[in-house]
Amino acid sequence: MDKQNNPQRSINSEGWDGLNDLEIDNKPPEPSELDKIFLRTFQTEDGQKVLGYLKTCTLDQPTWTPGADPSHGYMREGQNSITREIINRLRRCNNV
Repeated sequence: MDKQNNPQRSINSEGWDGLNDLEIDNKPPEPSELDKIFLRTFQTEDGQKVLGYLKTCTLDQPTWTPGADPSHGYMREGQNSITREIINRLRRCNNV
């Protein structure tokens, strides 16, 4: 292959050339079997109520308040991450 006619480029190329050569797959990831189980569970009326309750108890609450022990914030973020995990699994199934 002639390097002058077809120079090899990579993401390390100078300027915008490196970014232009990236092959970006914009397709959302395929949902796993576990994602589908979450969808079946939380798409029901009762499941929506449970998810709403989890959001109210976790994501809608502050993770830490001034004067509180810092470890409380870490614990609360752990609770939030579980609710976010459920929401992300549902999004994968709905391709949102």
